[in-house]
Amino acid sequence: MSEKKKNAPPSEVSGLSFEQALAELESIVARLEGGQVDLEESIGIYERGSLLKAHCEAKLKEAHAKVEKIVVSADGAVSAVPQDSAG
Repeated sequence: MSEKKKNAPPSEVSGLSFEQALAELESIVARLEGGQVDLEESIGIYERGSLLKAHCEAKLKEAHAKVEKIVVSADGAVSAVPQDSAG
């Protein structure tokens, strides 16, 4: 992982796709679990990981809002409604 990516500003996180953010987050978790990172660097990458986690959660919430539920009405008509308005 490049130094620029490790210390990237939050605005750079917002430009990442879900997959990119998740891959970087997994890399951070592996580094922290490995125990080979000094304290200062651990704090920095932990903060970056927190931003990535929040970004991934926002992307998942956004995707969830787009998911539609297929509904069959009493007359047999099939339609799709947003998940939030599905009863």
